[in-house]
Amino acid sequence: MGYGDVQMIDENGIRVDGRKAGDVRPISIELGVVPVADGSCRMTWGTNEVIVAVYGPMEAHPRKIQRQDRAVLDVRYNMAPFSTSDRIRPGFNRRSREISKVTSDALESVVLLELYPRSKIRVEIEIICAEAGTRCVGLTAASVALADAGIPMTDLVVSVASGKINGVVVCDLNKSEDNYGEADLPMGILPNSGELSFLQMDGDLSQEEFQEAWDYNMEAAMVIGGYCAEALKNGGYNL
Repeated sequence: MGYGDVQMIDENGIRVDGRKAGDVRPISIELGVVPVADGSCRMTWGTNEVIVAVYGPMEAHPRKIQRQDRAVLDVRYNMAPFSTSDRIRPGFNRRSREISKVTSDALESVVLLELYPRSKIRVEIEIICAEAGTRCVGLTAASVALADAGIPMTDLVVSVASGKINGVVVCDLNKSEDNYGEADLPMGILPNSGELSFLQMDGDLSQEEFQEAWDYNMEAAMVIGGYCAEALKNGGYNL
């Protein structure tokens, strides 16, 4: 069976989970879920579930990692061994290191690190249940947890991945769409300014399809950014 043989959207434009092409999976946000952390967030997005804890600013140790003009943002993305149907070997691997770095780079564009020279801010991202788009959920939840910790930021980062399934561009890929689709385009978006903090692409999209996926991501980021702002104001959000 080839990738194109798995039917994931019907003739009426309805996907296997009942969503239309532009719909985002249900999202809920809860703050303060890790009492010992300075800020924390639990986010569920579809059946993805992630907990993020933020610690700091604190003195950076060892001293050789200190930056004289800014804080160090230490991001660690990890998938729990039980987060997928196939048990994952505990500990860091190549994928988790790559996602940790991409997440750190995206967050550095909004966190005012220059306010905390010679310090460190630690961000722990733990994927409890993985469906699809865990790097997007982790990044979005991390920006909310940083805000919950009172870390000064110019904006949140909201990350969404649209892509192509059976020749149709859709928003917020689920697991089967991510596994069997033809392309995906995860983006990190600053909802207040519409600027990008990161963009990746896997697969092939025409110029028109790329623009359609871009527009889906932008529209979804503005809506989800509103959910995040509401959660920070009221202590949580549930769709």
